[in-house]
Amino acid sequence: MRRLAAFVASAVLLADPGPPPVGPKAACPVCGMRVTPHGAWVASLTWQDGSASHFDGAKDLFKFLAAPARYLPGRKREAVAALHVREYYGLKPIRAEAAWYVVGSDTLGPMGHELVPLATEADAREFLRDHGGRRILRFPQVDAAVLAGLDAGRF
Repeated sequence: MRRLAAFVASAVLLADPGPPPVGPKAACPVCGMRVTPHGAWVASLTWQDGSASHFDGAKDLFKFLAAPARYLPGRKREAVAALHVREYYGLKPIRAEAAWYVVGSDTLGPMGHELVPLATEADAREFLRDHGGRRILRFPQVDAAVLAGLDAGRF
């Protein structure tokens, strides 16, 4: 049974084509910062029409998800096809919904305190311990209060 579960999990990962490439002039729709110089932190949103929006970190991706029309008029959350973040250790894109996020660490992103995405719970626990993190969160736990806290340096 374990082998079957591992096979299914790997098949799902292989089936995920990942986000579209980031163009050299791509700018974060939340803060306007160019995304390319911050490649290790890139988060991406793929729209149902195949286009993509890229962010300079997971924190700005979550801010965008809370109010897409505020940052890209005419865009709605219902039109999102996929969300990806770049996991910290391997720098590979993973599904944002599957990531483990560490907050309150000594590792800062391009916009300061950041949600640091990790691929596994073990990676998140190791990162938390090694970088003085405060909490580990899952996708549904990241809300407006968490984002405001990160901006204010409160965890």
